[in-house]
Amino acid sequence: MSYLNFDHLIVQKEGKILVIKFYNPAKKNCLNRFAYQELTRALTEVNNDEEITIVVITGVGEYFTAGNELSLASQVPDFGALLKESNDIFKSMISSFINCTKLIFTLVNGPSIGIGTTIVGLSDVAWCAEEAHFLTPFSKLGLVPEACSSYTFPLIMGRSKATEMLLLNEKLSAQEAYHFNFVSRVFKLSELDSVVWPKIREYAELPPHSIKESKRLINVSLRENLIRANDEECAELLNRMYDDEFVQAMVKFLNRKSKL
Repeated sequence: MSYLNFDHLIVQKEGKILVIKFYNPAKKNCLNRFAYQELTRALTEVNNDEEITIVVITGVGEYFTAGNELSLASQVPDFGALLKESNDIFKSMISSFINCTKLIFTLVNGPSIGIGTTIVGLSDVAWCAEEAHFLTPFSKLGLVPEACSSYTFPLIMGRSKATEMLLLNEKLSAQEAYHFNFVSRVFKLSELDSVVWPKIREYAELPPHSIKESKRLINVSLRENLIRANDEECAELLNRMYDDEFVQAMVKFLNRKSKL
């Protein structure tokens, strides 16, 4: 199976591992709707690749991803149409995480904001570098939780810490992420080639059908809740984007960006 024609992500097949890298150095690896479409395609196509056991998602450079590339909104004449289209694209991308039959392994190599943080909750395994931190500033932007985080965050880290992050915009350090079970290992960036990747390659050699069916069994009781969370969050996200709170937050954001 060929993984070609990706312009907004780096997608590479390395043995039994599909590596997806966020790469947008000018924007701290921010993701736009085109990157979301490519991520959806990669996570969908890999389901039919019998040679792949594990999908690894990581970033290139200092950042994992600084989240959604909001500045593109100012370049589109029909903002209402953009909101609807972007919401549909985003919902499909999250569905591709839910429907992916391969083991999704997230390596958070640096700061992770917004969608970079919420997809950690959708991953089967998540490790992060000591330099990483996690932030979901949704309420600051007049928005609501995304990517099923209204369900996954309380499930993983408890209601209080989830509320601190999703509603109160509190940052989670790498060590806190480990303490609250958001990641299962914290690694040194110097260990990527000597420890981290060799371990993942070792995992990739495990019997693939056993891994696939075991993941399915683990997710049986989660799947319905994830689908419902994605439906409800995306519906409310679209509502919020027409609200004055979001509009004013966007104006402030775009004005601040124009002065940089």
